[in-house]
Amino acid sequence: MRVLERTVKTEQTAMMLVPRIIVGSIFLSEGIQKYLFPELVGVGRFVKIGFSDPEFWAYFVATCEIVCGAFVVAGSLTRLVSIPLLIIMATAFITTKYPVFVAEGFWPMAHAMRTDFAMTMLLLMTMYFGAGDYSIDILWYERLKK
Repeated sequence: MRVLERTVKTEQTAMMLVPRIIVGSIFLSEGIQKYLFPELVGVGRFVKIGFSDPEFWAYFVATCEIVCGAFVVAGSLTRLVSIPLLIIMATAFITTKYPVFVAEGFWPMAHAMRTDFAMTMLLLMTMYFGAGDYSIDILWYERLKK
């Protein structure tokens, strides 16, 4: 039970509501768009990047983004679901931003990854502070403390 308690423990602060909604809704939206516009941001994008079995990976990532993004918005198991989202961000950097760095240099890469950088920092913030007030995590934590 201690592991679950540490996972859902959160700072009792309302300041986490806005960052959580921002990063969670971006992932939720991006995941949905991979299903709605597969040639542009889903399977087609994964083919262009050079993934083997791009159809599997595009829908796997889309599903992760939808499920984990919804959990982050709700503030449910926020620290735990941030892990796969950070893996997605690291993979995005390696497959899409690093090649820009190699081909064009630092500043074009920095421009291309501004949203990825902000999302990664918000994920790290939610992992450090937890979901905060107005979350499912705080309800679970209060219940586990009793």
